[in-house]
Amino acid sequence: MSVDMNSQASDSNEEDFGADIASYYEGVASDVEQQSADSFDPEEYQFTCMTYKESQIMLTEEVNTVAAAMKVLPAVAKLILVHFHWQVSQILDRYKSNSSLLLSDALVQPSSTCRSVTAPQSLQCGVCLQVVRRDSLLALPCQHSFCKACWEQHCTVLVKDGMGVGISCMAQDCSLQMPEDFVLPLLPGEELKDKYRRYLFRDYVESHFQLQLCPGADCPIVIKVQEPRARRVQCSRCSEVFCFKCRQMYHAPTDCATIRKWLTKCADDSETANYISAHTKDCPKCNICIEKNGGCNHMGVFCLLTDFCWMCLGDWKTHGSEYYECSRYKENPDIVNQSQQAQAREALKKYLFYFERWENHNKSLQLEAQTYQRIQEKIQERVMNNLGTWIDWQYLHNAAKLLAKCRYTLQYTYPYAYYMESGPRKKLFEYQQAQLEAEIENLSWKVERADSYERGVVGGEGELSASDRGDLENQMHIAEQRRRTLLKDFHDT
Repeated sequence: MSVDMNSQASDSNEEDFGADIASYYEGVASDVEQQSADSFDPEEYQFTCMTYKESQIMLTEEVNTVAAAMKVLPAVAKLILVHFHWQVSQILDRYKSNSSLLLSDALVQPSSTCRSVTAPQSLQCGVCLQVVRRDSLLALPCQHSFCKACWEQHCTVLVKDGMGVGISCMAQDCSLQMPEDFVLPLLPGEELKDKYRRYLFRDYVESHFQLQLCPGADCPIVIKVQEPRARRVQCSRCSEVFCFKCRQMYHAPTDCATIRKWLTKCADDSETANYISAHTKDCPKCNICIEKNGGCNHMGVFCLLTDFCWMCLGDWKTHGSEYYECSRYKENPDIVNQSQQAQAREALKKYLFYFERWENHNKSLQLEAQTYQRIQEKIQERVMNNLGTWIDWQYLHNAAKLLAKCRYTLQYTYPYAYYMESGPRKKLFEYQQAQLEAEIENLSWKVERADSYERGVVGGEGELSASDRGDLENQMHIAEQRRRTLLKDFHDT
């Protein structure tokens, strides 16, 4: 399996699920000082980033183990391993109990139920029907014989189409797999052979239950885990952050299948939802057009004596200290007894409810990224002017970073809630979601207030008081604990 992986191109065409979240997780947990030493982190996940050479050595060792135990060629052992997802112990156990069944299941040996084919008496190729010399006829263990030229064309076309593992016999209704030592001599030119080796390596890694290729562009790193789960991993070379299980953008607490359904639905219904994607809404009192210019949903305008919520335009005080009514969709219990048109309207109303909140938190992340950038620049300016060290101002940096981390998790709670069945568990989830949202909005409000202080917008330029700083750090701790509690209870384990 000798391959120059520097020339390997990314074969994936994943959608971009959102902004890069790599920096959200770097050093945040250790900076929240109030966390106890034994606090449980539901996102903790052990993984290793391997180079191509390291992963090749690992694969070769497993191939040699299976080949020696089953007394087959390494090329055949690779096909068996791919079929059974490289679970070596299970393969060897099955081989001991019924070796013939295992080989036929892996499509490297004809099954006993298949029509037996004897060695060909005719010198005619079964594809081009040309009469050829006997030494020009080639066959797999199924004994379906074809001329070398037809085999070459068959393999060349499939490899040019990007196929590695999976090239099978040309005979109709025969799925017997072609091992690499059968295919390689049939490929014309070293360039095509190198492509085939790269495709093989890709297929070997993608079929391995403990490995995933980094989805970063032109990145050769392979991620290895002990137990495959839908958890956050990050490439040590290109810093790409993704879900190990589906190789898409990290999406906790929503599982891989659900987030795929949600994103497909969002893409299909994008025109329907366009009208709610604008940044503006009408003031609930004077109907003047207002624009949201920060990440926090806690809004205030001059015409109102009380503040209001951006999402539902209701009085901010009515949201309560812990439970957001506007984050929970109120189902119509009688909808099943109404007309199909009414049910369709209700389904659209429900989707728009969750989509609006999903989109709102995505936009809040973008706005808060601007606040984070301002804080970074202000800290740098103060350090350069000898107005303290980086450590003196790091609490603001940590607060903005943690805010983004918490809001990112909150954004992905809405697809989770949209597809949940009604019942006690959904009520518990909505309660924890609302608690998390309330604490995130409180943290966002405090971070924006701190940013305003630092820019001299509120009460003159200067740092926050010791009590304000303590209040901000305490809010960081509360928000992170809410986030961890929700993930512990609802993230797929």
